[in-house]
Amino acid sequence: MQVFVRDNNIDQALRILKKKMQREGVFREMKRRRFYEKPSTKATREKGEAVRRARKQARKKAVREGLIAAPPKKIEAGRRGVAPHAGAAPRGRFGSTREPEGPSRFGSRTDDQPATGARAVSATPASPDRAGAAAKA
Repeated sequence: MQVFVRDNNIDQALRILKKKMQREGVFREMKRRRFYEKPSTKATREKGEAVRRARKQARKKAVREGLIAAPPKKIEAGRRGVAPHAGAAPRGRFGSTREPEGPSRFGSRTDDQPATGARAVSATPASPDRAGAAAKA
């Protein structure tokens, strides 16, 4: 791997070198070789990587042939020098444009739930299947 230093700018040359090493997978390889990997584990990992590559290649081929729709393009907001386009939706605190669906896993409640920790229980079961399952349990 070769990087040219222009105008004695070592910082720029280092950035370019790191980017090239990242693309080549040198850092990933170094991290993987930090500890011994059993041959069976290595074979399993390599098979999984081959399957992922094959799936990705088949997906790209299907998109090119028009069999499936292309994934939506990501809009990178917040980059220096790039303003969001005119129709961009306002972003929330963490960059998400969607509102969460349903109650969050942190215990937010809706108005129809009681304020205490107990949940409301209906007197009649929702379906006969569930009644039988509840009686068996």
